[in-house]
Amino acid sequence: MSNINLIDSFQEFKDFKNIDRPTVISVLEEVFRSMLRKKYGTDENCDVIVNPDNGDLEIWRTRKVMEDGFSEDDDLEIELAEVKQLDPDMEVGDDYIEQITLESFGRRAILAARQTLVSKVLELEKDEIFKKYKDRVGEIVTGEVYQVWKKETLVLDDEGNELMMPKTEQIPADYFKKGDSVRAVILKVDMVNATPKIIISRIAPEFLQRLFEIEVPEIFDGLITIKKIVREPGERAKVAVESYDDRIDPVGACVGMKGSRIHGIVRELKNENIDVINFTNNISLYITRALSPAKITSIKLDDETKHASVYLKPDQVSLAIGRGGHNIKLAGKLTGYEIDVYREAGEEDEDVDIEEFSDEIDSWIIDELKSVGCDTAKSVLALSVDELVKRTDLEEETIKEVMSILKSEFE
Repeated sequence: MSNINLIDSFQEFKDFKNIDRPTVISVLEEVFRSMLRKKYGTDENCDVIVNPDNGDLEIWRTRKVMEDGFSEDDDLEIELAEVKQLDPDMEVGDDYIEQITLESFGRRAILAARQTLVSKVLELEKDEIFKKYKDRVGEIVTGEVYQVWKKETLVLDDEGNELMMPKTEQIPADYFKKGDSVRAVILKVDMVNATPKIIISRIAPEFLQRLFEIEVPEIFDGLITIKKIVREPGERAKVAVESYDDRIDPVGACVGMKGSRIHGIVRELKNENIDVINFTNNISLYITRALSPAKITSIKLDDETKHASVYLKPDQVSLAIGRGGHNIKLAGKLTGYEIDVYREAGEEDEDVDIEEFSDEIDSWIIDELKSVGCDTAKSVLALSVDELVKRTDLEEETIKEVMSILKSEFE
């Protein structure tokens, strides 16, 4: 019975998904050799043979035949009188080889061995999973949603390994249910309490980079390089690309015919707005491209403080800033410069700085308007009430009152 239990346990783990057969055999042999050392004091004269295909196990023990009274170590030697009872043909100097049966170890030792085997293999499997995923950090993985909790989602890969996607690594518009297929990038792999913890992310810049590599063959082949990616997940992203082949337009290649290549990426990222920008070492030009779709009139740079003052026509300011300030914020991250935008008024334009109305309009309202690029009276009046309600946190009544005050300035 004990023999069956041990072989059954071997069958349980001999096909563990992350461990190769030589490793399994090595573990089995070491466990059995440990049992031999406990029983006989040594295993150096024992051979352990494991057949990984059918689970067969053979243990052979070899002892030197000695003259009676001359054996110094019964674990390595056997006296002639004793061996003659087992094999009459044995002579002094011969090697007596006997097979050790599993039953001879006793039931308790076999159960302990079974437990040790399973424990060692589970430990090995965890190490293998850790090594496998540690080398794959930054790669895209596809899995199936197994469990959704408030703060994280459990995803299983195609081998059943557990991947964790915290809520903080999900796009705000992501919504998953059990059974959904999900793509993400492997963000980090840690060992927590001897168990590998694999964190995956859909908001990391690397995720967007891998998606581009999948959709754009020129990036995968190295003809186009992604220089930098910045993201406000689910809102907007800016990708700076460069081509090493003058015949290839990097932006056109990334976007594809009628947006064919980028559409799939945008859908994967829940309609995240993606600006693909041609990289250049000319900082002024780089900032101009980064603030797209706004059209810049002029730029003043301070390279020491990494500060850029950008001047635009009034109707371009809101485009440069973007909804929620995402456009200007990402342009700053992409270029490494702190960017301030200024409205460039024409000579014929008479405008009044909104700060001059501080005696009639509360300062917090002025700050809110300035945060969306409305720093003069005419820039506020150029927008509709509905547009200002959308862009700011101000109530409709407040905006109407402000516009009434500003209009009276030009009447």
